[in-house]
Parts: sequence; structure tokens; C-alpha cells
Amino acid sequence: MLLAASAVHARRISPVPDRGPEARTAAYLDRIADSPPRLRIFLQAMPKGADLHNHDGGANYAEDFLRWAAADGLCIAIDSYRVVDPPCDAPGRIPAAGLEYDYPRYSRAIDAWSTRGFEAGVGDPQESGYDRFFATFAAFSLASRHNEGKALAATREQAAADHVAYVELSNGARAAAELARQMGDMDPNDFETLQARLAPMLPGAVATTRAEYDRYEAAAADIDGCGRPVAKPACGVEIRYLYTALRTVPPARVFAQLALGFALAEADPRFVGVNIAAPEHDPVAVRDYALHMRMIAFLKARHPKVALSLHAGELTLGLVPPRDLSFHIRDAVEVAGARRIGHGIDISYEADATALLKKMARDRVAVEINLTSNAVILGVKGRAHPLSLYREAGVPVVLATDDEGVSRTDMTNEYVRAVTEQGLRYGDLKQIVRDGLQYSFLPGAGLWQDRPGGATVAPCRIAATTACAAFLAANPKAAKQRQLERDLEAFERIAR
Repeated sequence: MLLAASAVHARRISPVPDRGPEARTAAYLDRIADSPPRLRIFLQAMPKGADLHNHDGGANYAEDFLRWAAADGLCIAIDSYRVVDPPCDAPGRIPAAGLEYDYPRYSRAIDAWSTRGFEAGVGDPQESGYDRFFATFAAFSLASRHNEGKALAATREQAAADHVAYVELSNGARAAAELARQMGDMDPNDFETLQARLAPMLPGAVATTRAEYDRYEAAAADIDGCGRPVAKPACGVEIRYLYTALRTVPPARVFAQLALGFALAEADPRFVGVNIAAPEHDPVAVRDYALHMRMIAFLKARHPKVALSLHAGELTLGLVPPRDLSFHIRDAVEVAGARRIGHGIDISYEADATALLKKMARDRVAVEINLTSNAVILGVKGRAHPLSLYREAGVPVVLATDDEGVSRTDMTNEYVRAVTEQGLRYGDLKQIVRDGLQYSFLPGAGLWQDRPGGATVAPCRIAATTACAAFLAANPKAAKQRQLERDLEAFERIAR
């Protein structure tokens, strides 16, 4: 008995080893992993680095569009709940202003402009998630006219609320529509002739687009009070752009959009890369997919410094015939030369998927994972999602929001889902956070010699040196990564 008592006393007075802030933070997440409310509080505060897959327009919420439509005197067509121009007293139309006092119609507008309720099982049983999702853009698009600065400010404010420091926003340009009209019925396979036709028009389109974005950014900065003594936290969020072509129009017009994107990315450092999007299962997109990849390869050869992040594999069995699941990711990587893949859901259906995964891991072709979007649009979630397959193969992955407004989500929710549905823990999330900046298209060299979280580059092996300060000043990517490390250290020091 005396020996047992002595042992108990010894256990009581033995100091608990201090495992360090990172280990304590990881242990705390382990304790709350089965509690989404607690996870929400914890993960809201976690620095998240970057959102590399975020679409303008789709990032904004239906309530924002309704407010902007009301302020601009626009109307709602009550048969389709599309935003339309005045007069609002015409048959079948009602003013957007004051709709909040008519809750049934207000609620129908929110549903028409988002996928609200689809995951909860209360969506329209006659309409699929992907049909509702892609229909929302035509329904609310008129409300974004003349409100681009407000939309940009709202996107940046949401990123700040989620502790996201950097966003690559997928977007387009008005000038692309005029360029596309100039293509007429030209042969879409004759890339040299298409390029020659566009060449004299591109400088003007680039200049026009740059001026437009100057106005959008100035308006957003004014809304958020940037540069004034009391500025919103949103001013600390850096936004750059991925010019995004639409793949569902005639192919010569797609080429015109892409050509403008490559020209913009060379002329304006705000445009860090080129993308292609729109429903991948659309019949035009399916028919022309291989052609689009060859177009991108042609333009990439002429603009080798322009980075590519391409939507590929946003498909699943049943949505298209199996043959159309077998090559999209591979062509994006091997033909077009993509450095990142958006979605990548159909990877297990690719021809020789194992070899493709090995190549993506070896070449560090990152995959942008959009958990809520994939669940709503494709019905792919939980164990059916390929996130674990990519991670096991060593392919870099990042979490992203896709169209957080339309999907009624935010970046914090994507991290919550990663824990509750995919079984990720703090070390996994921290690696994903670091990878977001590592595989971003921010200019300059990175902070890490090899993998994020490993050894730093030689000038910054000792952070507080003149050499490191000079390196960070010359390399925006490394500077953003250094700040992220400081933010993570502060987060891990929080007492829990």
C-alpha cells in the first residue's frame, strides 16, 4: 500500500512534458473533431493562406445581388426569378426594391440565385444540383452590372473573415465578347490564322481591360476604407486574377478569349494566370475538350511564362458516358501543361490513373479541392471524394471555395468538412494551408527549399537578417509565406 501511494504521489508531482504549441494545437483539434460547432470556432481563427479557386460573381451571395438590384432600380421576372431591366410595373415583373417585405418571393429569389437547401435534402426534386448551380449565374448576372467594385469588396471582406490572406479570383473581361464576335466562322483548328486575326486587336482589348480593373479595385478600396486611418481588415487581403475563358461557346470564340487571357497575363502582373471553366459536361464542352487543350498548348508555347490552372475532371459516373471520364485531367496536364487542376473529381476513371497520379506527384501539379461544390453539383462527398487518393499518392492539394456565395459556404466550412468528412487533422490542414501559397501563382521565389514546412532557402535560414529582408522584398511569394508562418505561430500560441 505504501509503495502504491508513493507511486501515485510521484505521478501527481511529475511535470507534464511541454509538447510545444503545434502539438498542443493538434491535440486540441483531436479533442473537438467530432463537434462541428467547436471546430467552426477553432478553424475560423486559423490562418488559411490562400484561396486559389474562387470565381467572381459566384463568390457573392444572393442577398448581395438582391440589394444591388434594388439600389439600381432593377426588377424581378416572377416566372423565372431573373433580374431584368425596368419597367417593373410590366406584367410578370416586380421591383427588386422592397422585396424583403414579401418573404415568399424574397425566399424564392434566394433559392433561384443559389443552391440553398440542396445538401440538406430540401432542394427542388425536379431539378438537379448541377442544373440549379449553373442556372444561377444567368438569373442574377444583371445585378452585378456597374457593381463590380462592390462585388470585389464583398469577396475580399469574406476572405478576411475567414483569415485568408491571398485570393486568386477567376474572372473575365468585357473586351473578350467583342473579340469573340470578330472571329465569325473561322476554322477553329487553324490556330496561326486565328492568332493573326486577333493580333492587331489584342493591345486595345488589354488596355481596356486593365482600365476596367483599375476602376473596380479603386471602388473596392474606397468601400473598405483602404489607405484611410480606419481601414477594414479586408484591405490586408491580396487579390490577383486568373483570366478565365468559357468553354461552352463556338471554338473560335474560345480561342479569342484565351488569347486575351494570355496577353493580359503578360501585360499586367495582377493577372497571374489563365483558366478555362463552365460546365464540363455541357455537350459543346465535351465535344471540344481536346481542341481546347490544344489551343491552350499553342498559346502557352508563345507565352511560356504564363501559368495555367485548368478546370478538369469536374465530372462523375452517370453525368457523362464513361469514355468522357478517361482523359480530361491527363490532357490538361500533359497536353495543355497545367500547373494546377481545378476539381479533378474523375481521377479514378482516367486511363492509367496510377501513372497519372505518379506524374502529378512528381511534377507537383496541385489539385484545388472544393468539397461543398463537389457535394452539391456532383453529389460526390465523404469516402467517394478522391481527396484521400490524391494525398496518398503524394499529389499536392489545397482547399478552396469555388463559388462560395452560390453554394452558401465559406472557406472555414471547407476546413470543417475536411475534418468531419475526410478525417484530416491539424498537421494535414497546416500542410494544406502552406501549400496554398506554395502552389499559388504569386511572382517570385518561395520561402522553402523544397516542400513547404521544411528547410527555408539559404538567405532566410536566419530570419532576422539583412539578407533575408532583401530576399523577401524581392520575392512577393516568399514574403507572403513568411507572414503566414508568423500568423500560424501566433495561432498556435493561443491558450485553449
